[in-house]
Amino acid sequence: MKPHAAASTSSNRNTTVKFRIPTSDNLVPIRLDIEIDGQRFRDAFTWNPSDPDSEVVIFAKRTVKDLKLPPAFITQIAQSIQSQLTEFRSLEGQDMYTGEKIVPIKLDLRVNHTLIKDQFLWDLNNFESSPEVFARTFCTDLGVEDPEVGPAIAFAIREQLYEIAIQSVASARETRINKKGRRGAAEQFPARKRREWDVYEPIVDLLSSEEVDALEAREERNART
Repeated sequence: MKPHAAASTSSNRNTTVKFRIPTSDNLVPIRLDIEIDGQRFRDAFTWNPSDPDSEVVIFAKRTVKDLKLPPAFITQIAQSIQSQLTEFRSLEGQDMYTGEKIVPIKLDLRVNHTLIKDQFLWDLNNFESSPEVFARTFCTDLGVEDPEVGPAIAFAIREQLYEIAIQSVASARETRINKKGRRGAAEQFPARKRREWDVYEPIVDLLSSEEVDALEAREERNART
């Protein structure tokens, strides 16, 4: 897939803004992986950090009811979500770098019977970008029919952009600390030469039921080690 087209709004490499994920909507990627008495619950979704905390418990109760999970999962789900929201909110108000930063995003995920592998470039200075729009275009272009693939791709992109934004906050903080001494290394983002990314093509494979069973068994073993 071609690099994500996103127009820069600044040419200053060291422009600082207050922390936010470089997308049009500042959502928190939440990942849950909870096991109680041999029963495991995994999920991944986004959360609006501006929503009241009371929504967390309501969501946990509804999830447990809808999936018929044991009541003990309510507390664990709520605590996990709240912990991740607290971490995100602790970064709000802190400086992060923007400017001309083009970073690699990699996809390597399986959704039901569909295996996705791709890598492309993303403009961190474009705060109007949408992982969901990108994912829908990806699925349309490659003929992906499973409706769960698009949201999984969008989440994987958001999760990586969140990690990069955290790195950007750390780099800005390090530069401030070193401002009166030697210059700190503010640019910590990996990048490959553009031509190396332009020749990369996405891989979409449909797995058989036997292949899916084998992968799930291996993932389960790895999760328990």
